[in-house]
Amino acid sequence: MRRLDSSSADFAVALARLTAVNTALDDAIDTSVANIIVDVRARGDAAVLEYTAMFDRIKAPSMAALELRPVAFEAAFDALGAEQRDALVAAAERVRTYHRYQSVKSWSFTEADGTRLGQQVTPLERVGIYVPGGKAAYPSSVLMNALPAQVAGVHEIVMVVPTPSGTRSPLVLGAAHVAGVTRAFTIGGAQAIAALAYGTVTIPAVDKIVGPGNAYVAAAKRRVFGVVGIDMIAGPSEIIVIADGSANPDWIAMDLFSQAEHDEAARAILLSPEPKLIDAVAESMARQLPAMPRKEIIAASLANRGALVRVRDLAEACAIANDIAPEHLELAVAEPELLVAEIRNAGAIFVGHFSSEALGDYCAGPNHVLPTARSARFSSPLGVYDFQKRTSLIAVSRQGAQTLGRLASTLARGEGLPAHAASAEYRLDK
Repeated sequence: MRRLDSSSADFAVALARLTAVNTALDDAIDTSVANIIVDVRARGDAAVLEYTAMFDRIKAPSMAALELRPVAFEAAFDALGAEQRDALVAAAERVRTYHRYQSVKSWSFTEADGTRLGQQVTPLERVGIYVPGGKAAYPSSVLMNALPAQVAGVHEIVMVVPTPSGTRSPLVLGAAHVAGVTRAFTIGGAQAIAALAYGTVTIPAVDKIVGPGNAYVAAAKRRVFGVVGIDMIAGPSEIIVIADGSANPDWIAMDLFSQAEHDEAARAILLSPEPKLIDAVAESMARQLPAMPRKEIIAASLANRGALVRVRDLAEACAIANDIAPEHLELAVAEPELLVAEIRNAGAIFVGHFSSEALGDYCAGPNHVLPTARSARFSSPLGVYDFQKRTSLIAVSRQGAQTLGRLASTLARGEGLPAHAASAEYRLDK
């Protein structure tokens, strides 16, 4: 794992190279995805069945064989061990409670002339959630994507989850039960995104698609955006840890591992002004890595995109973190609250030694679907607001039309739009 020093002459160049965001599309993937989407739009269920047989090795006679209903979710939940059931229920309740604070209500105000202006907030009618199912099962993704939709009042939550060779995760289906998923299809990839966006005879078209996936899923979400809403284009996982001498090096090492184990492209960076801590973390990583089941992935991730960075002070660490705008930011320092106000760009901030990022992934309460690839500069975690629409309300009184009509007429004629002006003028008292 590389070491950097912010006082070095080449530090800015080295850091920029390490944290560069690759936004280029893979032409081969994009072309393949485009063809799949066109095919699903044209042939519907038949195309989805063919791609599911090709990519997931499931030769289903019909889409009915790939559909799951709430009774199947409940049966899977009941079949889980007590510890897993209790963990799902407890995590779901924490996530649900947190997201209830995000709910936005309709509002309006009335002006002196009787004109009423406001905003009507309504839930989306039907959303699709994509749950990855290739290398691992992700019940946490079910909770984090479905529960905000449920809290928002979405009427129908349709889950798609690939099940290679027909292997279904009881924990994922159990999570669907506690999170209020209404229908599910065991399909994945670009074909699942296309089916959700455009609909088939069996799969209903949705209003928005949320949830992470591989490069094919990301490319498909880009292509269907506009036909449906999407949450974001998720990139590789990221963590920055800002730590001082009060941090436990074993904890920091494992926190870096926790994101590096996602995949080889994940990014894990430590920023610290304490050389002794950096040395201790490096020693801890070397000692703990051989025992990690995903050690090859962790090692590749740390070699490719990891760094132990010595900074001048914690203020500089915050400035670097703001520039990188990480998905996850841990403040493992003696007085973390003093740094919180200095952080402007981060998907989630984990404050203090006991706030490990892993808790945010599963059960702390805030959403773990977070902006990556520096998009925390302008976007936010998934939340209830992503499943609500805001519609403007304009109820102009007769008296209000006199003032507003003259204003609108003047501006419309200035823009060269006489029909706009006339429409406003018709309401004026003669």
